[in-house]
Amino acid sequence: MKPLLSKTTRPFLIFVLIVLMISIPVYYFMVDAIWQNELDEHNEIVAEKTSFEFNRMKIPNEEIQRNITLWNQIQPGTSIIKLSNNNFKKDVIFTTEKYKPFSADKKIERYRCLKKVIYIKNEPYLFTIETNIEETEGTVMIIGIITLFFFILIVTGLFILNRRLSKTIWKPFRNTLEKLKNFNLNTQTQIEFENTDTIEFEELNQSLRKLIAHNVSVYKSQKEFTENASHELQTPLAILKNKLDLLMQNVDLTEKQYNIAEDMNKALSRSARINQNLLLLAKIGNSQFDHSEIINFHELVKQSIENLQEHLDQKNITLQIDSLQDTTVNGNTSLTEILINNLFLNAIRHTPTNGFIFISLNNSVFSVANSGVVKLNEELLFKRFSKLSANNSGSGLGLAIIKEISKSQRWDVQYSFVDNNHVFSVKF
Repeated sequence: MKPLLSKTTRPFLIFVLIVLMISIPVYYFMVDAIWQNELDEHNEIVAEKTSFEFNRMKIPNEEIQRNITLWNQIQPGTSIIKLSNNNFKKDVIFTTEKYKPFSADKKIERYRCLKKVIYIKNEPYLFTIETNIEETEGTVMIIGIITLFFFILIVTGLFILNRRLSKTIWKPFRNTLEKLKNFNLNTQTQIEFENTDTIEFEELNQSLRKLIAHNVSVYKSQKEFTENASHELQTPLAILKNKLDLLMQNVDLTEKQYNIAEDMNKALSRSARINQNLLLLAKIGNSQFDHSEIINFHELVKQSIENLQEHLDQKNITLQIDSLQDTTVNGNTSLTEILINNLFLNAIRHTPTNGFIFISLNNSVFSVANSGVVKLNEELLFKRFSKLSANNSGSGLGLAIIKEISKSQRWDVQYSFVDNNHVFSVKF
């Protein structure tokens, strides 16, 4: 994950770099076109000035011819050639490439050329001039260097400026985020956000205030419902169970009546367990448990083994402890006890008589494995009231409770089928 600032700065820098790369050829062609236009004007002026100067001279035609001959000899890149009256040409402007004359450097250079008809003493002459235009590349190079310098300056300034501005502009957002992280529904306290002059942050704070107030209200209602349901349902269930116990102790009951009463008692006991488990799931979902306790997990495992030893003996199940490392975790003690007991009861319930159960607590991973034949359906494994076997003695909520407890304490519970063993692992 990346901070928001880097996500906005990086595309901007890439965009600026692309624009800079595109600008280099644009600079070249624009400067070259401007430079050629300036050279064309320069050549035109030179041609006109040459004609003007020769016409201004008060000398005979023979002297003018000698001067033109001398001009052609000492002026590289220019020439003046007399035309016949029937050999006039239009002005021609073009670019040519050739070696630089009178130089040891054999580099090919570009020249801007002009061929123009001028009149000297009313006689037509073809004036040719060639001007080097290699200065264009040097000019573009200088412009490119200057552009690159300002690009680096902009990038550096933008980076420094963003770092400094982010500390002030994003301060209200960070304060809001920090308060949200520390918010706990159990305290049911309203969050007081700091005032800000940024419209977006103020709208965010207002929306969060409404959302938190609504959640607190819903939380209170759900909590009251679970508490009321716990008291209101448990009482009549307990009365019914006591009445059935008394009825079953009546000596006047026939065997058929006794069997009916016993079935009712089993169903009532199961309903009571389901009610307790549903209430527990509701409390977990409403975050009604404190998860800041320091728990000696290995001690709880030992305690659970002692409490469930009778169940192991009834089915003659062999319990094998592979490892039991001293482990300390943060969470809720009551929920952790329920998680461990449910894992053990689930293994005992689905282990055949004379079977084996293996437990391990090592490297922050608690595993419970029991012998089996077929891999369980992982899609239905942790769903409520899902039946994974023909055993109906459970409430169908044990694995769902394990999943919710692990989720609430930020643990990870997983299932695997290895060497004909069902393995449930909880990673802290």
